[in-house]
Amino acid sequence: MTLTEKVFYLKGLAEGLELDEKSKETKVFNTIFDILEDLAVTVTDIDEVLELVEEHLDAVDEDLDELESFVYEDEDYDDEYECGLFELECPACSESFCIDDEMMDEEFIECPKCGEKLELDLDIDCDCECDCNSEDDE
Repeated sequence: MTLTEKVFYLKGLAEGLELDEKSKETKVFNTIFDILEDLAVTVTDIDEVLELVEEHLDAVDEDLDELESFVYEDEDYDDEYECGLFELECPACSESFCIDDEMMDEEFIECPKCGEKLELDLDIDCDCECDCNSEDDE
């Protein structure tokens, strides 16, 4: 039974009581039933709109999945960003783990599995004509 049907059922039960239409109590009950009926119709309308929004959202989600598949084809996009910014493999135990920007600024990074202290060598060879390697030349 829908919400609107329940309100109409309740209204019918009240009419079956054959209350005096001129009494103050009956007027209050009738007003309450009218308000309940309006609320039931409003809730039903909201439910219908929500169903449409869910359908559209599902369609957008499917389209986005297709777009991601097309753009990132063979790349393992989700795994790359799942646990951090950069994935390392410990040379001692071959355990893979992720580090973020803050960890990259530290002198050593400790392997979470075996405790091996790893030193990051972030020297990047640059073939451009800029002065980015000038420190090494001195």
